[in-house]
Amino acid sequence: MLDLELLRTLVCVVDEGSFTRAASRVHRTQSTVSQQVRKLEQGVGKTLLWRDRAGGNVSATEDGEVMVAYARRLLAIAGEAEHVLSAPRKASVLRLGIPEDFDVAQLTALLAGFAASHADVRLETSSGMSMDLRQGLESGDLDLALVKREPADGPCLAAWPERLVWVGGAQRASEGGAVPLVLFPQGCIYRKRAIYALESAGRPWHIAYHSHSLAGVQAAVAAGLGVSLLPAFARLDTHEVLGEDAGFGPVPPTELAIVGKPRALNAAEQHLVEALKQAIGQDGPDASPA
Repeated sequence: MLDLELLRTLVCVVDEGSFTRAASRVHRTQSTVSQQVRKLEQGVGKTLLWRDRAGGNVSATEDGEVMVAYARRLLAIAGEAEHVLSAPRKASVLRLGIPEDFDVAQLTALLAGFAASHADVRLETSSGMSMDLRQGLESGDLDLALVKREPADGPCLAAWPERLVWVGGAQRASEGGAVPLVLFPQGCIYRKRAIYALESAGRPWHIAYHSHSLAGVQAAVAAGLGVSLLPAFARLDTHEVLGEDAGFGPVPPTELAIVGKPRALNAAEQHLVEALKQAIGQDGPDASPA
């Protein structure tokens, strides 16, 4: 390892052409300057300076000229590093909203990759119902959001269709009477679709169970508390897909969309959108209830 202080002394001696003048410039004694140069020469195993005994001038040897050239570069880099680290840094903040229970493994890998390539950006992620995420965009609390919505419901940066299926537990209550529904809270597009489909078919229904959590809805369906309308990816092995033979007709797909503020995206936002598109687009949507 080269000592920057020794390199600085060497450059000073060469620039001044004198140990005496160099000592005055660095505020050290001449003997200290001479000792530093000798220490550097011992470290590299080369004679770096030549002294004219007659005139007292000092100049660099051939090896010394090579060392001085590197020394100037190293000192310049060190100075630049000190300047950058001492200057106040202002990291920009990018706020992303995602649906409840978005695939954690997929999201973690995405955010880790984005953070590694954008050290100057602090990514803040929050989750919620799609209606809340939309409000966050409108209020300025979010910059980008993944939301569940009706297909083509306004402008977006990317979108993927979600196929919906009716699911019930293996030990469902016998058919007949009002359909017991396992639903997400008010504002969820799956809830709206399920109720609208049953009412359009003239089938009575009642709420048997509701939960903010996808896992809660899945467990309630598996336990036989009722039926639910879920994206196909969310059906568990313990669920039975219900078709027209059971009185549950097909339902049009919903949409997972990336939406943002009505303005041009900055570079960081563009990169995050591309990362989201790549991650989600591999196997289609893998997110949560709206």
